Amino acid sequence: MSIAQHVNEGVRRREVFGWAMYDFANSGYTTVVLTAVFNAYFVGVVAGGAPWATLAWTSTLALSSLLVMLLMPAIGAHADQRGAKKRLLALTTVGCVLSTAALAWAGPGTLWLAVTAVVLSSFFYAVGESLIAAFLPELSRRESLGRVSGWGWSFGYFGGMLTLGLGLGYVIWAQGQGLPATHFVPVTMLLTAAVYALASLPTFLLLRERAQAQPAGAVGGGVADSLARLRRTWREARRYEDFAWLMACAVAYQAGISVVVALAAVYAAEVLGFKQTDTMLLVFLVNIAAAAGAFAFGNWQDRIGHRRALGLTLAGWIVMTLLAAAATGPGLFWAAAVVAGLCMGSSQSAGRAMAGLLSPPDRLAEFFGLWTFAVRLSAIVGPLTYGLVTWVTGGNHRIAIVSTGVFFVLGWVLLARVDVERGARAARQTVSPP
Repeated sequence: MSIAQHVNEGVRRREVFGWAMYDFANSGYTTVVLTAVFNAYFVGVVAGGAPWATLAWTSTLALSSLLVMLLMPAIGAHADQRGAKKRLLALTTVGCVLSTAALAWAGPGTLWLAVTAVVLSSFFYAVGESLIAAFLPELSRRESLGRVSGWGWSFGYFGGMLTLGLGLGYVIWAQGQGLPATHFVPVTMLLTAAVYALASLPTFLLLRERAQAQPAGAVGGGVADSLARLRRTWREARRYEDFAWLMACAVAYQAGISVVVALAAVYAAEVLGFKQTDTMLLVFLVNIAAAAGAFAFGNWQDRIGHRRALGLTLAGWIVMTLLAAAATGPGLFWAAAVVAGLCMGSSQSAGRAMAGLLSPPDRLAEFFGLWTFAVRLSAIVGPLTYGLVTWVTGGNHRIAIVSTGVFFVLGWVLLARVDVERGARAARQTVSPP
C-alpha cells in the first residue's frame, strides 16, 4: 500500500516526512543525555560517585517531570485554542537545544548547574514530544494510527543512532588520545544539541498547522481559560473512561520504561563494570532493535488490535527485567538489551497510537497533554523508586531492577480494563465544549 492510503485527505508525503523528522531529531537527546552518556557521568563525575548520587539523578528527572505534569495539560489546551501547536513546538525545541548545550559546562563541583540544565532540557523535550504527538491524528487515518506512529518511532531511533554514533566516534578518538571524560562528555552534549537543531528544521518547513484559533471571545484569557477547559476535561472523565484507564496503564508501564531509559547505563556500569564505550555500543544495539520493533510492530498492531499488541510488549518487558537481574556477565545483559529495544519501540508506538485513537479529534493537544501528564508521572514514580531502592539496600541495583518489573505487571493488569472500540466511539461522538 502507498502512504496515501494511510493518511488523511490533503496530507502529502513530505509532510509525513517532516513530522517523522522531529522523532529523528529529538531521539538523540534521550539516547545520549538520558540513556547512554550523561546519566553515568552525572553519577560518577558530577556527583563524585557519592552514596546519594543515583538518588540525586533520579530526583532531578522527577523534578523535571513534575513541572511537565503541572504545566503540560494547560499548554496543550492553550495550543488547541490558539491553533499554536507548531509555534509552541518551535519554542520548546529552542529551549531543549540551548539547555542541552549548557550541559557541556557540567563537571566536578557543578552539581547545581547540571541539575538546572537537566531539569530544563528534560522539560522542554517532554513538551515538544507531546506537541509533535498531537499532530499524529491530523495526519493519519484512524485505522492506520499504529502504522504511521511506528514510522515516526522507527525513524526516530535512527536519529538516536546518528547522534550516538557521532558521539561514540569522538569518545573512541578522545580515549585514544588519553583525554578524560571531563573532556569528551561535554563535546557529546554539544553534538547532541547540534543534531537536534539541524534535524528538526524539516519539521518546521514541511509540517502544517491545521488547527484553527478559536474566536477571541471564546478564548477569554489565554492560559486561565486553558486551565478552565482542562478542569472541564477532568470532570468529563467518566465519559472518557477508556482514555482514563489507558492513562493509568501508561503510568505503570511507562514507569518501568523510564527506569530503563534513565538508568540502564548506570546499571551496566555499577553492576557489570561497563566502560563508556561499552555502554554506548550497548545503547546503539538497543536503538537498532527499537527501530525494527517500532516499524514492524506498527504495521502489526493495526491488524491484531492495539490492546493486544501493547499487552504483548508488556510481557516482553517483564522478560527483560528478569534477564537483566539474572545477568552476571555481559552476554545475558546484551540479550536483555535486545529484548528491551524491541519492546521499547513497539510499546512507545502502541501507546501513542492508542492515545490518538481515544482522543476527541478537536481536542488533540489537550488530550495529549493529559497523556503527557500520565507519562511524566511515571517518570517520577519509576526512577525515584529505583533510586530509593538502591539507597535503602546500600546500592543493590539487582533488587532495584527486579522492583521495576512490578510496574510492567501492573500495566498489563490495568490494560485489561481498556475497551478500545468503546473509547474510540466516545471520542468520535464528542462535541467541543463552548
